Amino acid sequence: MFLTQFSNYLSLEKNYSDHTVNAYTKDVASFRSFCKEVCQIEDIDNSEYVTIRQWIVTLSDNSIANRTINRKITSLKAYFLFLRNTGISDRNPLAKHRALKIEKKIEIPFSEMEMESVDDIQIVSDDFIGRRNKLIIDLLYATGIRRAELINLKIVDVNFSTNQLKVLGKRNKERLVPLLDKLKTSFKVYFELRSTLNYLEDDDLVFLTKTGKRMYGTLVYRVVDAYFEAISGKVKKSPHILRHTFATHLLNNGADLNAVKELLGHASLASTQMYTHNNISELKKVHALRHPRNKPNKD
Repeated sequence: MFLTQFSNYLSLEKNYSDHTVNAYTKDVASFRSFCKEVCQIEDIDNSEYVTIRQWIVTLSDNSIANRTINRKITSLKAYFLFLRNTGISDRNPLAKHRALKIEKKIEIPFSEMEMESVDDIQIVSDDFIGRRNKLIIDLLYATGIRRAELINLKIVDVNFSTNQLKVLGKRNKERLVPLLDKLKTSFKVYFELRSTLNYLEDDDLVFLTKTGKRMYGTLVYRVVDAYFEAISGKVKKSPHILRHTFATHLLNNGADLNAVKELLGHASLASTQMYTHNNISELKKVHALRHPRNKPNKD
């Protein structure tokens, strides 16, 4: 098996993020363990689809969600593609595999009224944590950046002279996002408080914990959840819902779909189109007001 080479291939050749590389290699290693312990197969490079199918059934029997199983199979597909691209093997046991059906998640964005209510909330404490948390909320909604992109945002990526943020997205693809004047003021106040921290573990990163260490995903999630707990009854209150809200509100207010695609850092327009279903109420209003057949008769 060529797991180390596969990891290097994903990182160096495909330019995948560390998170993706770790996830893919972990999935392939999991399949290898299954083959060895259950099927007594030492070399997965020559495994047949029947073995992969048995793994899928076992995962399902262990109550692993179809979405997660599909992700694991995607990792395995990437491994066999790596073997082919590097000339190690020309086999593809997953050539005819069809992904398992999954229920589409309905993610309801925050309303504009809810966002106004959050904006009206006074900063919990006028200190480092209070200013940082409020900036996190404002930045996620004003730019639509991902949680990981926020965590990895560097000080040099914040350009006050051009009013732009340089965001490092998936597969290390960079994009520029406009920076609102209101956010510039919040950034400057936050940076002043940040400079008073006694210890800075990652001094090039914008967002740090109160001990000066790198921000982590669950902390960002807790910040968002805490802010919206008081004003929203929605079950899911997360950084991704704020990204969802950003896109939906732009489209509701007439933004071009391609422009939203670029702001979100999507590779294809299909990824952005998922947000248009939230527009149906607005589209109905436009249709009712503008379609010729809806105009009252003059007779």
